Amino acid sequence: MSPWRFVVAFGVVSLLADIVYEGARSVTGPFLASLGAGAALVGVITGAGEAFALAGRLGTGPLADRTRAYWPLTIAGYVLTVVSVPLLGFAGALGVAAALVIGERAGKAIRSPAKDVLLSHAAGAVGRGRGFAVHEALDQIGALAGPLAVAGVLVLSGGDYRPAFWMLALPGVAVLILLLRLRSRMPDPGRYEPVRFTATGETGALPGTFWTYLVFAMTTTAGFSGFGLLAFHLAANEIVPVALIPVVYAGAMAVDAVAALLTGWLYDRVGVRVLIAVPVLSALIPPLAFQHAAAPAVAGALLWGAVLGVQESTLRATVADLVPTARRGTAYGIFAAGAGAAAFAGSALLGVLYAQSLTAVVAVTATIQAVAAIVLVTRQLRGRIT
Repeated sequence: MSPWRFVVAFGVVSLLADIVYEGARSVTGPFLASLGAGAALVGVITGAGEAFALAGRLGTGPLADRTRAYWPLTIAGYVLTVVSVPLLGFAGALGVAAALVIGERAGKAIRSPAKDVLLSHAAGAVGRGRGFAVHEALDQIGALAGPLAVAGVLVLSGGDYRPAFWMLALPGVAVLILLLRLRSRMPDPGRYEPVRFTATGETGALPGTFWTYLVFAMTTTAGFSGFGLLAFHLAANEIVPVALIPVVYAGAMAVDAVAALLTGWLYDRVGVRVLIAVPVLSALIPPLAFQHAAAPAVAGALLWGAVLGVQESTLRATVADLVPTARRGTAYGIFAAGAGAAAFAGSALLGVLYAQSLTAVVAVTATIQAVAAIVLVTRQLRGRIT
């Protein structure tokens, strides 16, 4: 199997999986509420799920490197996700539903570092930036299709969540079939590129360049507004009708895919320097998105989608170029956990500032992104480690 076929096939796996879990996540809140959960409990349950998805990678990343069980961990993680979601349709008790919601997120923690390592091998053979970008573009198709499919089933079922969750079993089965077929066709994607051993060795410390890059990634992520806050601003100030906010989000996801493809192509030509666009564009989001006129506010939301596309593709692709092959699982686990923690802290900070002063949001965001840009430039993260 050619490396490009592997990248595309893996992207289709992510597309189908996104239909499953993004479809479910689009109604998790109201579904838990229908079982008796209040707002605080919904926050606790979903927050616990995200904690598992992020913190769990600190363990599954090193586990993948120690055991080299990249395929088994990838498959196990997908199995847990695609089984947990349809079972929500049978959950009549809040405790059972909560366990399944957390279980779905735990599946992501199990598979993500191993999956990124497998993808990095094939992407390395076709251009790391382009490989991750194509994967991200396909992934976003699923992120759009899943919630739309669930919405359609809810309309047809009169608001009954059970048929919507059961329907998501179909793409889940397709995920496992394609994944097993992909493994049989390419049991060792590492053959796409030579294994690189550096002075850090197979079990030694990760290189200093990786840690500097992590500081940059965490800093710029901490100054990146979440879409929840942007959507709140649009609705609370009646900038666009509430019914159109999902359309704005869909537009942002389309921009996400385009930005991923563009920056992935540039990354393969100019290296890490292309990432200066992340802090620069992130600093421009609040002055636009938090306007009270529709045009600039929507433009800011679309710009948010562009930055997200770079974060989900090129930022991840760079990790593979900064660490030895034998340590990629560990690096991806640490990177995801660090970026996730920074996103949580940054969203909380900007949410508090938003309640006080929009000027403060703009100023603090610009300051954080300036620090991130300085880290990127002064530490000379301009080329890729080979």
